[in-house]
Amino acid sequence: MTLLRHTPKEISERSALTINPAKTCQPIGAMYAGLGVRGCLPHSHGSQGCCAYHRSTLTRHYKEPISAGTSSFTEGASVFGGQANLLQAIQNIFTIYEPDVIAVHTTCLSETIGDDLGQIADKAQQEGKIPEGKYVIHASTPSYVGSHVTGFSNMCVGIAKGFGKAGTQKTGKVNILPGFVEPSDMEELKRLATAMDVKHILFPDTSGVVNAPLMGEYHMFPDAGTPIEELLQIGGSKGTIALGEWASAQAARFMDTEFKVPCAVLDLPIGLRATDRFIDTLRKVAGKNVPAEIDRERGLVVDFLSDMHQYFYHKKVALWGDPDQLISLVEFLRDLDMLPVAIVTGTPGKKFEKRIAEIMEETNMPVPYKVKCPGDMFLMHQWIKNEPVDLLIGNTYGKFIARDENIPFVRHGFPILDRQGHQYFPTVGYKGALRLMEKILDVLLSKADAETPEEKLELVY
Repeated sequence: MTLLRHTPKEISERSALTINPAKTCQPIGAMYAGLGVRGCLPHSHGSQGCCAYHRSTLTRHYKEPISAGTSSFTEGASVFGGQANLLQAIQNIFTIYEPDVIAVHTTCLSETIGDDLGQIADKAQQEGKIPEGKYVIHASTPSYVGSHVTGFSNMCVGIAKGFGKAGTQKTGKVNILPGFVEPSDMEELKRLATAMDVKHILFPDTSGVVNAPLMGEYHMFPDAGTPIEELLQIGGSKGTIALGEWASAQAARFMDTEFKVPCAVLDLPIGLRATDRFIDTLRKVAGKNVPAEIDRERGLVVDFLSDMHQYFYHKKVALWGDPDQLISLVEFLRDLDMLPVAIVTGTPGKKFEKRIAEIMEETNMPVPYKVKCPGDMFLMHQWIKNEPVDLLIGNTYGKFIARDENIPFVRHGFPILDRQGHQYFPTVGYKGALRLMEKILDVLLSKADAETPEEKLELVY
């Protein structure tokens, strides 16, 4: 708090210093993706401390215990390599915990040493440490490059490599890569596909895994996640819809190249137009019609927007987070006639600023805006001090800026450590758009209620 209150208005050029990064590290995303495979135990190939951090971050966000293994590097493994540790870990995990899959990701330490996960997995197979019908998949995820989003993307490729095969019998199904979204969002994507009678394979799928109900019985591996039987079919699907350039496109293009399953890469279906594009692509790929139920849901979004447009109109917004989320959010905010004037992501990627510029041009953004990739929340705070905004949208770490500057704050993205609901209520699809509008409107009108003079306080908005 003290540090944020001393954030200076004057902006200095920084080339080698990041303060309050708008991201976290790759293995967290890889661990989250691994949890989306049924019967899978993620495994961190590195020190115990790394694994503890990854597990605790996911636990704090989802309020669920996260199980994962670790190669437990000590001084010897740190110098001579961790092959022996991982081979022993694979044998122990299959013997003691009996998962169907182990999803191994690297850390900074094992990457710097140069451990080759593919070679170690092959050796484990040759030595009979992987039981018949069980799988070890893997991804390279050093924390000193990328972010949790690229870690998620790399493990999605690991899943596709581990289970997909060229020449698989055609199934007529559609692969859906959901992106780094909440389990509630994955559940909503499945609901929309089912409502359109589209046979699909959504992977990874953490719904029911990290938002499981409390039923009085403990199961180390919930009866949820994408089943192995379905993952073995992804090479025979008629197409792939990848949601998010950063989190999903890499795996979709891999399947396009290796399995000849054509892919379409879309923005995350957050907001009206991005959801329209998702529904339309799903319709075309699967050859199905859009049912009246989904038309009605869209109509509710348009009705809400029309009824309350005056309260959204030209409110200035600062937002930060994952690039896939921000791109769709910026487009949605413009559809609400709001002004996203400050946008920061910590995940690198040259396409981000270009895509934001395209949206601003398409929507005739009437005022100047700032966008930075990769940027940090310190810079975001400086921008806000120089040009105040009406609303903040981003992860939990924005609460300090919100408090110091007295700005309404909508929590969105990863991680959210101090609130509940993101696991259970989607923000994708038309129902998600309704929820987002309700959350934005609530904080804006709550601030108005708190600060309006008593004689002007309105009962009805």
